Amino acid sequence: MGKLGSWLHYGTKSNRGLLMESERLFYLFDRLEQSYIGEAIRNSIWMFPVIEATHLIGLAILGGSILVGDLRLLGLLLSSKPIQYVIRQTTFTLKLGLIVLVSTGIPLFLSEAIKCYYSRAFWIKMSALMLGLIFLFFIRNPICLSAEEESRKFKIIGSISISLWAIVAGSGRWIGFS
Repeated sequence: MGKLGSWLHYGTKSNRGLLMESERLFYLFDRLEQSYIGEAIRNSIWMFPVIEATHLIGLAILGGSILVGDLRLLGLLLSSKPIQYVIRQTTFTLKLGLIVLVSTGIPLFLSEAIKCYYSRAFWIKMSALMLGLIFLFFIRNPICLSAEEESRKFKIIGSISISLWAIVAGSGRWIGFS
């Protein structure tokens, strides 16, 4: 390998650590894709579509639960009900949807981990998902459940939440096109 090829492969001194981590991450993703579960899903004619359909049902449950709460925060839905009531009523279905999404998302990932490694949409989805969950469980719900009266901050919280979850759903859908 010539000097240029060596530099392109190994990088410069400043980014060598990043490249090494990237190679380790690629190796991990490759091992995950070659796992028994990944192989079984890829080699089955029906497993991926069934798991994907269940994943989408989980998305509908989670997304619907979050959307009901967020639309209430924006004052566009169930405005006669207190915000605390709406959040409490949607918490069970929200957690159910999250369990379905995670339990189906992992095998879907295992069946195409290398594709996910190279997919910008996958990384955007995972980042937005983590931000969305942190926002939901540590900001939105605690603020809404402890508030005495409605204020303008609820509209801001609802708008941020809807935006985060729209990114999760949109980028998740885009993974299929990449």
